Amino acid sequence: MELIYTEKELQKTANAILAEFSTNIFAFYAPMGAGKTTLIKALVKELGAVDEVSSPTFGLVNEYADGEGNPIAYHFDFYRLKDEMEALDFGLEDYFNTNAYIFMEWPEKILSLLPDNVLALKIEILDTITRKISVV
Repeated sequence: MELIYTEKELQKTANAILAEFSTNIFAFYAPMGAGKTTLIKALVKELGAVDEVSSPTFGLVNEYADGEGNPIAYHFDFYRLKDEMEALDFGLEDYFNTNAYIFMEWPEKILSLLPDNVLALKIEILDTITRKISVV
């Protein structure tokens, strides 16, 4: 799969990603400013989250729930992680064993901890408004 999109097409792109893949664990590889958080916001919205979606850069993980309060997605940002032990210390493996969707930014910080069913997606900056996403 390869998609080229602009910010105006985010919801359509998010819908296509969720429809295309059967996994619930996604790892996003991209440079700073490529739109990882923006795409994850669209994915979480597409799943029906009622919470405001933001980057968990300082909190490491944000949880999003449906209208009944059931968790539907966890959004991780590992950018500030010093080592993989920090991820283990806050119970990352427990999150991987839920039925909720997992969206991860900067997964290269925890490579040895990624489960087998993770889908690695690469976002490339084509120009100031256009991005390309593909399976790694």
